[in-house]
Amino acid sequence: MDPKRQKVKLNDGHFIPVLGFGTYAPEEVAKMEALEFTPFAIEVGFRHIDCAHFYQNEEQVGQAIQSKIADGTVKREEIFCTSKLWCTSFRPELVQPALEKSLKSLQLDYVDLYIIHFPLALKPGKELLPKDENGKLIFDSVDLCHTWEALERCKDAGLTKSIGVSNFNHKQLEKILNKPGLKYKPVCNQVECHPYLNQSKLLDFCKSHEIVLVAYAALGSQRVKEWVNLNHPVLLEDPVLSAIAQKHKKTAALVALRYQIQRGVVVLAKGNNKKWIKENIQPEDFSAYSLQKLSFPFQCYDVNF
Repeated sequence: MDPKRQKVKLNDGHFIPVLGFGTYAPEEVAKMEALEFTPFAIEVGFRHIDCAHFYQNEEQVGQAIQSKIADGTVKREEIFCTSKLWCTSFRPELVQPALEKSLKSLQLDYVDLYIIHFPLALKPGKELLPKDENGKLIFDSVDLCHTWEALERCKDAGLTKSIGVSNFNHKQLEKILNKPGLKYKPVCNQVECHPYLNQSKLLDFCKSHEIVLVAYAALGSQRVKEWVNLNHPVLLEDPVLSAIAQKHKKTAALVALRYQIQRGVVVLAKGNNKKWIKENIQPEDFSAYSLQKLSFPFQCYDVNF
């Protein structure tokens, strides 16, 4: 099946495209890149757009989506749009207003998926990352089960078709799944996932509960010294990926994306280059080459489990 058209059924009956376009970018270029690359991504075939209030570019993503609807490239119902509830809006009374703010920015009546961005509550307010005088984050005391109940009400109100989570480990997922009176299970858990961080245990756990694992940073962690050890190898230079790519006349990025699709993972491809964006929408089969059980010389397995 053509990956551009392939979808996975969620546990609430809706369907999510297996390939998504990620819109995160560093703050200084986030708005510009959203305006330039999101319309192009839609033009070349992406129908799953992943965004978030924290990225601070939902207005530009919305303009891009609306421009492609206006010129007849797509209809609204053909776009699967994800947004995320940021950590400063976890108090139940703040959840729906936060979603409504994202909808206004995106110029949409509903999103297809609304997810809790991190399982970590921060002090409410205008600051996305509120800090004290010592530069330490200021946390908030909120029961995530109460936040989840507010998301359920947003789904019932028709503001989002599906609800899920991001960056949760299995214990945090179990807290939601075992909540008394649970109305809707999370349809997904979006986490960093790539051949060097394959999340195998978390993937098995999610599958056992009909929760789709969505992979961000699928082409490797961003090379930011605060996030990763810069002495670690670069995923797209990996000899295993490179050998497969050379054998099948593909790019290492396409092999990494296909690896996830074969594992039953929904995968987000980020691109700030039109050539890469056009390539990344085409992780077609490699002559039925099985990538699921690949072994890589450098691996970090289950950070999120």
